[in-house]
Amino acid sequence: MKIAILIFDRFTALDAVGPYEVLSWLPNADLVFVGERKGPVRAHTDRLAISADATFDEVPEADILVIPGGPGQQALMEDSPTHEWIRAVDSTSTWTTTVCTGSLILAATGLLKDRKATTHWHRLDQLATYGAIPTSERVVFDDKYVTAAGVSAGIDMALTLTAKTAGETLAQKIQLLIEYDPQPPFKAGHPKTAPQEILNALLTP
Repeated sequence: MKIAILIFDRFTALDAVGPYEVLSWLPNADLVFVGERKGPVRAHTDRLAISADATFDEVPEADILVIPGGPGQQALMEDSPTHEWIRAVDSTSTWTTTVCTGSLILAATGLLKDRKATTHWHRLDQLATYGAIPTSERVVFDDKYVTAAGVSAGIDMALTLTAKTAGETLAQKIQLLIEYDPQPPFKAGHPKTAPQEILNALLTP
């Protein structure tokens, strides 16, 4: 099973690595990080890099496509080689997935038009600009398109996708293996539960 994970300058590391960790346990999983050019690609903190081991030309198709988000997403909203590659891989993929603002990149290609999708809470309304239907769920399935909300939701997406493709037993085994048992110290992980002053601080320019 070919799994292609897109990486680009200033991506958010967990958007890519969270799904990578889960999906790497799928039977016969062949994962590859793909970029416009081979070599290290810096995450948005500029302290971490992941190597793109293949270029777009070298990965013309995949069973699962994963598109992460991150601040670098804003540079990928116009038609580009990245969009061309996404459309090409999507034409044969079984599942096309996104994490966080990766759904905005996918929406900008036109592939989410009239489809339900989610993204980071702060950017949710922008999906409608590209014809998608914003949905504030943590993981959204619409046909073969699977979108996850902000950053950590990529792990939920990958586990849910594993259950659909390889069964709930394997998905639960993976969840236990990686000890994914969230017990956050604060109720600040969503705008509906975060203290108002914390929300205001993030919304203030």
